[in-house]
Amino acid sequence: MTGGTRTGAGATENPDLVVGEDGLARPLWAAGDPLLREYYDHEWGMPVRDEAGLYERIVLEGFQSGLSWRTVLAKRPAFREVFHDFDPDAVAAMGEADVQRLMGDARIIRNERKIRAAVTNARATVALREQEGLVDLVWSFRPDETPEPVRFAEVPTVSERSTALSKELKRRGFAFVGPTTMYALMEAIGMVDTHLVGSHRRGSSGLWT
Repeated sequence: MTGGTRTGAGATENPDLVVGEDGLARPLWAAGDPLLREYYDHEWGMPVRDEAGLYERIVLEGFQSGLSWRTVLAKRPAFREVFHDFDPDAVAAMGEADVQRLMGDARIIRNERKIRAAVTNARATVALREQEGLVDLVWSFRPDETPEPVRFAEVPTVSERSTALSKELKRRGFAFVGPTTMYALMEAIGMVDTHLVGSHRRGSSGLWT
């Protein structure tokens, strides 16, 4: 099933899916809130293959740790402002004064370890250019198969590949890139397709048939 496909018979029988007024089935978490619905319909699970975009998602997944994605998504415009549109070079140049300034900015999530991790990860991203680069490194961990969950309970939260990716990124100097966080990243950028079977977004990345 590809993105934009109308729901088929059986979609409404899944209590984890909601058919909207447009006739499209979405998971419960994306069915009501307009911000989450927009993100689900147009961004989540789509391939990200540019350095800045991938760096942004690594940072935001790190900030999401222990919080709701809705909280991070609502603050993303502010995050983009304070982290220079997630330009790794600009963030890598940030120093102690910048960290302290961000700790006083109520528009973002004021977690010092996560703010410092954003700077650390920018520097690690820049350093990777001397090797294969962030994009090629991350995508080299794409698995050969993707889950096909029907219910939320069937959606994995970690995998061998996400664990291996976490280990390798840590080895390359990254922070806040645990196995669960990296699995969330893999979902967000389409490396795995965990859209529920029956959702109008299942298969929309074009990477899995």
